[in-house]
Amino acid sequence: MWQIINTLGPFIILWYLTYISLSVSYWLALVPAVIAAGFLTRIFIIFHDCTHHSFFKSRRINRIVGTAMGVLTLFPFDQWGHEHSVHHATSGNLDKRGTGDIWTLTVDEYLAAPLKLRLAYRFYRNPLVMFGIGPIYVFLLKNRFNRKGARKKEKMNTYLTNVLIVVLVGLLCLAVGWQSVLLVQGSIFLISGSVGIWLFYVQHTFEDSYFEEDKEWEYVKAAVEGSSFYKLPKLMQFLTGNIGYHHVHHLSPRVPNYKLEEAHNNTLPLKNVPTITLATSLRSIRFRLWDEENKNFIGFKDLRYVAEKSVSAKVKSEI
Repeated sequence: MWQIINTLGPFIILWYLTYISLSVSYWLALVPAVIAAGFLTRIFIIFHDCTHHSFFKSRRINRIVGTAMGVLTLFPFDQWGHEHSVHHATSGNLDKRGTGDIWTLTVDEYLAAPLKLRLAYRFYRNPLVMFGIGPIYVFLLKNRFNRKGARKKEKMNTYLTNVLIVVLVGLLCLAVGWQSVLLVQGSIFLISGSVGIWLFYVQHTFEDSYFEEDKEWEYVKAAVEGSSFYKLPKLMQFLTGNIGYHHVHHLSPRVPNYKLEEAHNNTLPLKNVPTITLATSLRSIRFRLWDEENKNFIGFKDLRYVAEKSVSAKVKSEI
């Protein structure tokens, strides 16, 4: 409960500071908006833990609090919980991609794809699209509609979330005006959304990540080798709710965010997991394709070299 207080409290205060700063300058308002975006990211982590039913012992309380946090973060509790559980069960499995993950093609798949698909993939993988347009599409559009095959309970939760979002936004507009809501919440949302997608991206897209076909895929390896330990400065670790300990989370999703660091420190085998820092994580921006032969991510610029090397190896083997 203390985590909810020390997250929602500062967020509300910072939201108000952003609003009153607008009367001076929008650029001044961006200062508290950036910090508020950090706390909105932390709110999402609470929502995330509730979907795993790990934040509270009671499933009912997890559901109630999770749905409320979903209103603030624009995520329907049941729908995202389903997709995210599939992500945990299939992360790194080349034969089970497509639900709750980032679109990833292998080198061979990309080379064999028609031009139209290649262009679509390049567009999707462009950083401006993924971290700029991505949050708008996912949070504002995709999350507002039920997935195909959703059960009645899940559909009703999505409808409830949408109604509560409309009510909350309506009340804010009545209180401060729609222009202020657009500028304040819009800025906070875009910053937080970009950060959220970046965190999800970098925690599985690093050079020596883990991807295998279903027959070779192993859950523990996918968790420990295919999920990074994103070692962040303490303030950023706080604002991101310890999600940098992503390897621990994938290994045991029922460990709440406030115990992830302790679990990592007390588990000796986890000391040697793939570790990235704020600086080294920037390398992940160029990673676009998974090279099955060499078991690593490469960029589009590396594609010609990898393709030529593969052809050369095949020719030599035939000789």
